[in-house]
Amino acid sequence: MPNPRTWTLPPDLDTAVSAALREWTKERKVERLWARDANLWTGGSEASWLGWLEIVDKQLRRVDELRRVAEDVRQAGFTHALLLGMGGSSLCPEVLRMTFGALPGWPELSVLDSTDPAQVRAAEAKVDLGRTVFIVSSKSGTTLEPNIFKQYFFERVTHTLGAGKAGGHFVAITDPGSKLEQAARADGFRHVLFGLPSIGGRYSALSDFGMGPAAIMGLDVPRLLGAAHEMARACRASAAEDNPGAALGAILGVLGNRGRDKVTLVASPGIHDLGAWLEQLLAESTGKRGKGLIPVDREPLVPPERYGQDRLFVYLRLRTAPDAAQDRAVAGLESAGQPVVRIDVSDPYQIAAEFFRWEFATAVAGAILGIDPFDQPDVEASKVVTRRLTDEVERTGRLPAETPFLEADGIRLFADPRNAAELVAGGRTLAGVLRAHLGRIRPGDYAALLAYVEMTGAHEAALQVMRTHLRDRHRVATCVGFGPRFLHSTGQAYKGGPNTGVFLQITCDDAQELPVPGQRYGFGVVKAAQARGDFEVLAERGRRALRVHLGADVAAGLRGLGRAVEQAIG
Repeated sequence: MPNPRTWTLPPDLDTAVSAALREWTKERKVERLWARDANLWTGGSEASWLGWLEIVDKQLRRVDELRRVAEDVRQAGFTHALLLGMGGSSLCPEVLRMTFGALPGWPELSVLDSTDPAQVRAAEAKVDLGRTVFIVSSKSGTTLEPNIFKQYFFERVTHTLGAGKAGGHFVAITDPGSKLEQAARADGFRHVLFGLPSIGGRYSALSDFGMGPAAIMGLDVPRLLGAAHEMARACRASAAEDNPGAALGAILGVLGNRGRDKVTLVASPGIHDLGAWLEQLLAESTGKRGKGLIPVDREPLVPPERYGQDRLFVYLRLRTAPDAAQDRAVAGLESAGQPVVRIDVSDPYQIAAEFFRWEFATAVAGAILGIDPFDQPDVEASKVVTRRLTDEVERTGRLPAETPFLEADGIRLFADPRNAAELVAGGRTLAGVLRAHLGRIRPGDYAALLAYVEMTGAHEAALQVMRTHLRDRHRVATCVGFGPRFLHSTGQAYKGGPNTGVFLQITCDDAQELPVPGQRYGFGVVKAAQARGDFEVLAERGRRALRVHLGADVAAGLRGLGRAVEQAIG
């Protein structure tokens, strides 16, 4: 286990972190955390959400069961595995897929966590329906997205193979007794794997929600769990400075309380997708009650003088495949006095150790921030609005009408009355409204681009260009999220965390709708309802938010928006 003392902080912050670590040691807070003492946080329901503390030992005792499931899937001749999930049920499998790729002789894993019709079609096009096992993953069994994904692909497989044969192509991962378990039994699913009710979605990586897909794609699950076991044992150290989870958590919490709340993640290329999992863990766990950590993932590094004073940099360095440019950039940040935490990852299988380290650290940070790190009230608020809108579609066949406050250059602009009144003051052009909106960015803020479009390399590249312009012009942290997946991740912090975000939501017309079997609506309508629900709650929370609606040609729309952003901030 690497020495946990791998951070470089300015003197005042180092003193504050050292004091926090001494307090945790003196007051035996590590032992209290392992004893599930809810008074470390708010004294509420926290004790009932700490099942992740012992999950590694439980999983090590049942690896043979996971092996049997995986071997059965392989022997059945499946060449692909498509995981259908959102947030905590999809992000760990995505990290595993992006880190390890396809293993010879095992099904190639891919993940669908978007209701964008083009994204659903693209996921289907990548697999052979007759030789694919579909992993429906939902803790509660009531989450909208996995349920409609299941409806769609169950019908598609039935159409391909014939009545009564689809169930053998499906595996469920859910909590015992859920509606998904009931549906899986009724439909004759091949296997049902279970999570623990005492583990929330974002803390579930080492449960079957992560280890089930890991086994099915052919990974060495005992090796993953062994790495996590070593980290869990290290995180029992009562001396907080020697405890890798407690030390990281103290840094996150203390610096968060002192305005260094933009946790900027730098990861070696071989483990770069770990940042997507960390985004959810940090943002959804800590972003509430006006407090929280804002994770910044995949933002290109720049020289130290171009950053403000609100950052904490965390460098996850893969020892077997480091990036020389990242090494130089991080060294430059340290020399310039920016706070930096270095985490040495000896090989890709050690990401399982990082799952546990960061879960423990997030719990510690939550205690220092004074919040409950296991609830997500503002995620639920968006779901309520989405359900209201989809229920209306079921009744009327369409979403409620909406009127833009401005239409310019083929782009429609939407905002609540308060934001709209502020934005038209900049002029009734696209660039003028953007200038007024982005001009509201202040030092210590962050800018977030929230795009409800298909997640492709080209679309992400266009958004990355926009974020770098915003970062360089305003010297603020920037975030990019694809909807609706970020709703189950960073969306909690955007709505419930500090009111320091300036949001540009991007929606589009869908070139072709894709019906959801058994419903009056299609995937595009669900996506639109989710975007509108997201925006409504942002407005209710008093956030600075603007929605830009592109046409059906998303690539052209993003190019036009990019030009307007450059003009607005030039």
